[in-house]
Amino acid sequence: MNPIQFIHCNVKSVLVKQGYDPNVALMGADMAVEHYRRCSQASKKGAIFDDCMRVGKSWADMQGRKPKGRQIG
Repeated sequence: MNPIQFIHCNVKSVLVKQGYDPNVALMGADMAVEHYRRCSQASKKGAIFDDCMRVGKSWADMQGRKPKGRQIG
């Protein structure tokens, strides 16, 4: 698995686990990969995945489909 596949797969799975729609999670993962391709270096040493995850999550948040809270019932 190369770094692009790693970022795409893991960002998507994290967003789905956080309750985002799978289509929104897929697009967020695509945005995270685009950030990885554009980025020349991480914000701090060893944090490129964290930077990509932040971009993917912020993109998913902008779509207006925020995770739904669990209903106890």
